[in-house]
Amino acid sequence: MRLAGKVMVVTGAGSGLGQALTLELLYRGARVAAVDLRREGLEATREQAGAKAASLSLHQLDITDRERVEALPQEVVAIHGAVDGLINNAGIIQPFKRLQDLDYATIERVMRVNFYGTLYMIKAFLPLLLARPEAHLVNVSSMGGFLPVPGQTVYGASKAALKLLTEGLWAELQGTPVRVTLVLPGAMRTAIAEHSGVEAPRVGGEARIPILEPAKAAKMLLDGVERDAFRILLGQDARSMDVLYRISPLWATRVIQKRMRHLLS
Repeated sequence: MRLAGKVMVVTGAGSGLGQALTLELLYRGARVAAVDLRREGLEATREQAGAKAASLSLHQLDITDRERVEALPQEVVAIHGAVDGLINNAGIIQPFKRLQDLDYATIERVMRVNFYGTLYMIKAFLPLLLARPEAHLVNVSSMGGFLPVPGQTVYGASKAALKLLTEGLWAELQGTPVRVTLVLPGAMRTAIAEHSGVEAPRVGGEARIPILEPAKAAKMLLDGVERDAFRILLGQDARSMDVLYRISPLWATRVIQKRMRHLLS
């Protein structure tokens, strides 16, 4: 789907990849409804948009608030006239702890944001997308959704659930105007740890990995949307580990365990 002239909704638009996606969409001629939990993040995105902010609307909400999410589509339509696409980017990580050391409140919060919040957004916006001549649904999962990472087991489970949900939607929506894209990012320079209320670990030595900049990732992601890609791997680490995992899931799991074991020491 060509993005120029389209109305796109982006969650997590106040920082990181979501902010970069919003700015890149505006650059490509789209109108954007930017959604984020933090008002200050949304204002920062508007400031960076400069003159293109005229094509931007800000919507502060918690995507785990189903009632609030269900009211959002009509708010967006009232401002922009339609909705052509939804990019579910918002997400959080867990503290870098083993499952046995996580409390249930933390586990449930990760699942609410990463899975249920995204599910609420999809259910709220899908009727509008189905009514358009063409539309696009994008779900940002994670490399952690197909490759287990020590200390992020619940996060990985939430992203694996999102991965399969997206693939199922792709199958269900064949024959409709809605195209579906699954995004699997690797390591990226974002503030996800800070915004998740989690202390970011120090990664060094044998665990040093390439970090993808959000602006570059946003361009790669939107290029994929414009060619109606089914699956987009963001970053050399995601691409490499995807190949390794296909060859041998056990081998890939051992590799990531050895590289990241220091996080749990």
